[in-house]
Amino acid sequence: MADYCFINPVDVLYLRGNRLFDGAGAHGAALMPPWPSLPAGAIRSRMLADHQIDPATFKDTKPEGAIGECLGTPNKPGDFRITNFCVASRADASLEVFFLLPADLVAKSDGELAYLQPIALHPALQTSYPLPFCPLLAADTPSKPLGGQWLNHAGISAYLDGAPLSLAAHCKQQKELWKLDPRLGIALDGQRRAAAEGQIYTAETVAMAKDCGFLVGVDGATGLLPAAGLVRLGGDGRGAEIIPCTFAMPEPDWRRIAEEKRFRLLLTTPGLFAEGWQLPGLTQSDGRWAWGGEGFSASLKAACVTRGEVVSGWDIAHYRPKEALRVAPTGSVYFFDEFSGDIAALKALTEQGLWPLVENGDQSRQAEGFNNILIAAWPRHD
Repeated sequence: MADYCFINPVDVLYLRGNRLFDGAGAHGAALMPPWPSLPAGAIRSRMLADHQIDPATFKDTKPEGAIGECLGTPNKPGDFRITNFCVASRADASLEVFFLLPADLVAKSDGELAYLQPIALHPALQTSYPLPFCPLLAADTPSKPLGGQWLNHAGISAYLDGAPLSLAAHCKQQKELWKLDPRLGIALDGQRRAAAEGQIYTAETVAMAKDCGFLVGVDGATGLLPAAGLVRLGGDGRGAEIIPCTFAMPEPDWRRIAEEKRFRLLLTTPGLFAEGWQLPGLTQSDGRWAWGGEGFSASLKAACVTRGEVVSGWDIAHYRPKEALRVAPTGSVYFFDEFSGDIAALKALTEQGLWPLVENGDQSRQAEGFNNILIAAWPRHD
C-alpha cells in the first residue's frame, strides 16, 4: 500500500523538459506537469541524506538494512516506486488533487465537458487510423475547445464512472493552480569573472499558487519517507517542503466494469512502450490485450493518444544525460471491450502500473513512476 506526501514549493521552480538552449537569445520553456522522475529523485536524495549515505558510494553499492531494500542502487532499484503523482492543493489539512484533462474529454464554451464517443467510420472514409472505432465529438455547431482546464477530485471521480461533467463543478483553471514567471539570465565567463558576450537567455519558472504543490504516492518506503523538512526540487535545487499525508485515490465501480465487460484505461504518467503508442501486452494481429499470467484479456476498440513526447533527464549518480525515450503522453485514453477474466487482476494494474506487461522493462524508469494508470468505466451511449 502506498504512502503519500505533499510537496509544497517555497520558491519558484525550474521545471525543464528535454529541450536544450540554442545559443544567444534562447528561451527555456517550463514543463508542467513535470515527469514523475522529478519527485522520485528529490525524495530518494533526501532519504540518502537522512541516512547519511554517501551518494558516490550509493552509485555502485546497495546500502545495508531497510533503506537498501527500498532504494537498491541506481541501476537496480529496490522496492521504491512512485505510484501516483499529480498537482494538488492542501489547506487546513484538507487535500484536493487535480488531473490533466484526459484526451477523451473536450471543454466546451457552453460550460460543459463532452466525452468523445468511439464510433465506426463510414466505409467510404479512408484514414490511417488503425483501430475499429474512432473517437469523435458529436456537436450541433463547430466551436473551439477551451484550454487550461484541470479535473478536480470530484471531476476525476465522476470521470471514472463515466458520469456527466461540467466546468463549474468538476474543473479548475490552470491559472488558479500556477503561473509562469519568465526570468532573464546572463551566462558568465568563469575565467574573466564577467558576463559572457552575447549569452543572454530567458527561462520560464513555475510559480505555484498558495497552498498548491504536488501529491506523491510512494510504494515500498513505509517508515522511511522524510517526516518533515525540505527537498531540492527541479533545476537549481529550489526548496520545497515535504509533508506526510493520507490519501485514497478514487476508484471506478469495479462490479459495473465486470458486468459490462468494457472500460477505459487512462495514463496518469507518461507511457514507455516498445511499440510507440501501443500498450504492452497488445497482440497486433487481433487487437487483444492480455495479461497471461493473471488470466484476463480485452479487445482494444479505440484510442485517444495525442502527439508523442520524449523524456530524458540527468543521471546524477553517473553524471551524464539519461537516454532519450519516446513516450505516450499523460492523459492518453484507451477503450476496451469484451473483457474476460478476473477483474481483480485488472485492478492490480492500477496499483502496479503497466510494468507486469513489459518485457525487460527499465527498472530505473519503473521506480520513477512511469506507466501508471487508472481504469474508468466506458458507458454506453446508444
